Amino acid sequence: MEIKKFNWKSAISVNTWFLKLIGLWPGPDLYKMNKYTFYMIFVIFLINSHIFFQAANAINAYKNLKALITIMFTIFTKLLTSAKMLMFVRKSGTLQRFMLQMESEEFQPKNDQQVMMVQRLLKSWKKVYFVFWVMALCIVSLRTFFPLLDGTVKDYRLPLRAWYPYDYKTSPLYEITYLHQVICDWISATATVNTDTFIAALMMCIGTQCDILSDNLRHLTNCEDDGEFNKKLVDCIEHHKKIVRFAIDCNSFFNEIVLGQFVASSLTLALTMFEVTVVEPLSIECFALMSYVSGACVETFQYCWFGQEVQARVSHQ
Repeated sequence: MEIKKFNWKSAISVNTWFLKLIGLWPGPDLYKMNKYTFYMIFVIFLINSHIFFQAANAINAYKNLKALITIMFTIFTKLLTSAKMLMFVRKSGTLQRFMLQMESEEFQPKNDQQVMMVQRLLKSWKKVYFVFWVMALCIVSLRTFFPLLDGTVKDYRLPLRAWYPYDYKTSPLYEITYLHQVICDWISATATVNTDTFIAALMMCIGTQCDILSDNLRHLTNCEDDGEFNKKLVDCIEHHKKIVRFAIDCNSFFNEIVLGQFVASSLTLALTMFEVTVVEPLSIECFALMSYVSGACVETFQYCWFGQEVQARVSHQ
């Protein structure tokens, strides 16, 4: 009995929907002279304008160590997010090719047991995705409402420190500037969560393909004759070649992103932990910083976790 085709696109549809929402998933048509391309350019411009105003503020705050550290760890994070977004835009064709490879016949589970293998690792990915989203929501929500919660909104405090070429401490410039920061922060969080988890999904796919290949090889002894054995053996060899090619392509796509992530996470964690020591314990700001530390740990953990899953399956005898 032939099983129903496993739909990889549906399995990670929430992830790709959020990428599409922020202009990073044009679909099979890629980026052309259309409204979606202009929308992507607008989103990228919006994010980078926010980074520019924060970087400009670092020049003014160089004498204030606490303020400078706050600005720097935010800039490191935002710069990496911007780089990820640009990488996804530049290699949108490669991403669509990955999706086609994932949907290919060779990558399909052949029986119910293999479907369960796929679903087991997919379930782990969904858990990490959910936890990462919760962490990101906590961080961005605290930053969004921080001036309201501690009452500094009456002093025209913004969620994030930044310099602007105008006096934002007047209405309606304050409200517009506040909204600009909030929108950019939410876009940045959405991009961070969904680009990172998409890369984790690629590693998950490699791991599940190793499981399927191992299962197919174990069942070669069940063949009724030499002809069936030879056919299935050739299929396994072709499957192995496609897995290796897919893994190499994925690695060339995200190796720079992962390197940048580990460097940026290490720097921002060090700066954030220092800042925790100079804020008031149990304050809203302290909780916001600890939420950020937790989110950064989860962000780094998912690369390690799924990378280890792939390594364990490759070396599995």
